[in-house]
Amino acid sequence: MAIRDRDKKKWQFAFGMPEIIKAHRDLWIDQNRIIKPIIDEYEKEEFDLRICYGMEFNLSVKIMIWSNGFTSELTGRIHYVDPISHQLRIELLEGEFRQIDFEDVIEVSVMD
Repeated sequence: MAIRDRDKKKWQFAFGMPEIIKAHRDLWIDQNRIIKPIIDEYEKEEFDLRICYGMEFNLSVKIMIWSNGFTSELTGRIHYVDPISHQLRIELLEGEFRQIDFEDVIEVSVMD
């Protein structure tokens, strides 16, 4: 009894799989995006005061960042504020720094 093989037909759909998987992944990512919240001048001033307070007393600060439709949260100590380039430098761990743009900050709270 001979085995009937489908030759190329059985592998034909498998070559389209990476594109389908990528399309589903992109669709899922697009569905979970959020628009950037509008921050008014009073909130920005409150953020500045909290950042200055945390920097002055060397307290940990929790900063919520909006980036490309998603939010992330960083906790660390404010190391430096650069008013020229509009960036914060935050120390996440001992010796590990990250720079954040002022425009990306959507929430600041001081940890006690």
